[in-house]
Amino acid sequence: MTLPASAQSTRYDIDKKDTPRPVLSVLNKYVKTLRSSKDLDDCAKAFVSIAGGSLVNEDGKSLRGTVQRFGLKKDYENIKFYADPIQITRIAKLPATTSGFGPSAIRGPRYKIWIAKKDGAGGMPAPVTILVPEGHATIKSPKVVNVGSY
Repeated sequence: MTLPASAQSTRYDIDKKDTPRPVLSVLNKYVKTLRSSKDLDDCAKAFVSIAGGSLVNEDGKSLRGTVQRFGLKKDYENIKFYADPIQITRIAKLPATTSGFGPSAIRGPRYKIWIAKKDGAGGMPAPVTILVPEGHATIKSPKVVNVGSY
């Protein structure tokens, strides 16, 4: 998913205190899943419960074919370069958009949250994008809708 150029500016930045607790909870669960899974298959099984939008198949119960092999794999292998516990460097609340297909498509505002690298690890903070569904019949909790940034 490509975010608009405005997502890179600070126009939509908000304070951490203005970020819904369930969004931060999903972020922490994602990072914990990446760090604690014994292997990539284990990671994918745990991740599917907080994944949404275009990361999941229409049934919402399984990851799309390329997610585990590419984006999730990159995050799983590189989470070791990020601060533990996580350090949030920036949060942007982006306008509502739709992500996904069929019954698992969700629409709502997105929170793009950047986390810092650990001391001594080069590079910039990396973002995780979490969408808060609005008006969906069954999907009520925030979902990670973008992976592969770590």
